Amino acid sequence: MKRVYDITPVDMKAFFKAKERWDSVAKPLGSLGILEENIARIASVYGEFDINIDKRAVVVMCADNGVVCEGVTQSDSSVTAICAMEIADGNSNINKLAEVYNTQVITVDIAIACDMQNNKIINKKVAYGTDNIATGRAMTEEQACQAIVHGMDIVRDLKNDNVRIIITGEMGIGNTTTASALSSVLLGVSPEVVTGRGAGLSDDGLVRKIEVIKRALRVNNVDKNKPIELLSKIGGYDIAGMVGLFLGGAYYHVPVVIDGVISAVSALLASMINPLCKGYMLASHVSGEPAGKLLLEKLGLCPVITANMRLGEGTGGIMLLPLLDGALAVYNSAHRFEDISIERYEKF
Repeated sequence: MKRVYDITPVDMKAFFKAKERWDSVAKPLGSLGILEENIARIASVYGEFDINIDKRAVVVMCADNGVVCEGVTQSDSSVTAICAMEIADGNSNINKLAEVYNTQVITVDIAIACDMQNNKIINKKVAYGTDNIATGRAMTEEQACQAIVHGMDIVRDLKNDNVRIIITGEMGIGNTTTASALSSVLLGVSPEVVTGRGAGLSDDGLVRKIEVIKRALRVNNVDKNKPIELLSKIGGYDIAGMVGLFLGGAYYHVPVVIDGVISAVSALLASMINPLCKGYMLASHVSGEPAGKLLLEKLGLCPVITANMRLGEGTGGIMLLPLLDGALAVYNSAHRFEDISIERYEKF
């Protein structure tokens, strides 16, 4: 965990040089909006304003959650392993998008409730799922730290393989319950405000899910100012692994894309562990889950896409890539004011 405290700030000189390049493009100033900001943020991560994100990867953290026994989901925990296998074999939703957007998909077993017999799955198993947060803590702090370290190590390995941008993804039945519980504490709002139907709950199921979260908060005596302790009490291993991805992105200077609500709560926890890592994050879309918008506002990040998505697996995050590719085509190759004898726009 020492690396967490050795993170350095992004390079603001590169950020402003990228902004200057944008201002030299023959178009109204700032007319590509948040995309211009994101390209400049990527420049600040690399420390250079020449940008290449051709090699990219989605990391899907797969884990089970003991709280599923409380009836907070439509599916049982066996679905996590089935879906992880499908992702590893290239058959899932994220794989189809990744084929279109030329992106590697990495499947990680960080805490699936059974042993996975598939050599395409990276084995980083910390435990066979969490304990039930409604009756006690999810994991020990040591286990939470172990999962974080695994996430950071994955970023290190991808950086060594010349990956230029990472999208965070997850797969785990019950993980909108843990994400909602964490969101309630971190945002200082009641569970009713931040809890949604996940993969699809009836009205009665939603009420039960909210009551389970309330019970988890009472039982665990949570403290929002202690992020690792909080994660270990009411979080999940997929969340802990993604916390490591965000912290690793900051340590190894690789931009990391936030996907949906589970990814966003991981990003917020990472920013509480070391606030400097926020500079290395990009917000892709605002989740259709109730906490999505609130978490991004807390992080101070603006999503590019508002499409009411809530699929997970990194599917929203990967959809940022073609927009970044389009913006980079303009950034790198479009005509400049000086090339076509047009006076630059002035800032007012």
